[in-house]
Amino acid sequence: MEIIVSGRKTTVTDALRAHVDEKIGEALKVFDIEPMTCDVVLRYEKNPANPKPAIVEVTVRARGAVIRVAEHGEDMYSAIDMSADKVTRQLRKYKTKVIDNRQQGASAAEVAPVERVDDLADLLIPEEEDDQLVREKIIEITPMTEEQALIQTDLLGHDFYVFENATTGLINVVYHRKNGGYGIIKPKIEALDE
Repeated sequence: MEIIVSGRKTTVTDALRAHVDEKIGEALKVFDIEPMTCDVVLRYEKNPANPKPAIVEVTVRARGAVIRVAEHGEDMYSAIDMSADKVTRQLRKYKTKVIDNRQQGASAAEVAPVERVDDLADLLIPEEEDDQLVREKIIEITPMTEEQALIQTDLLGHDFYVFENATTGLINVVYHRKNGGYGIIKPKIEALDE
């Protein structure tokens, strides 16, 4: 499998590329399936007060699921090492949940594809723009179970996930609660009297 390495406002040296291939490539062997793609973005944050300016963003796509990891480090090599460890943990978690779902009759191919986000900073909204609509995102809604939506939420590292409930055909939102566990928002459908 090819690992695509790119630098954002930084040069990717041969040594960095070899380190990414070694560490991230080893992490990807946990769940070696086809098709699987991996994009790695290396960049430095230009804040002199930040003790960990090196940032590594890894996006792995495996059978419609997206695993996204972003790690900060004192230097690029340590950030690559930390992101490889985190990718390994996320892939093991995904593999375990997929195997559990298959044993319960669900298929890994039923996990919804998710739109690619090139830069995690695009998801943040500056404080002065909190009350303005600054971005519109169009998503593909794919039927899935609540458990599959939870898996997708965990893999993406999001607080919530919008999906079409495969059982009811209605749009639902699953979210992680601050005090633990998860919640689900379902629409109230009133029966029409005939």
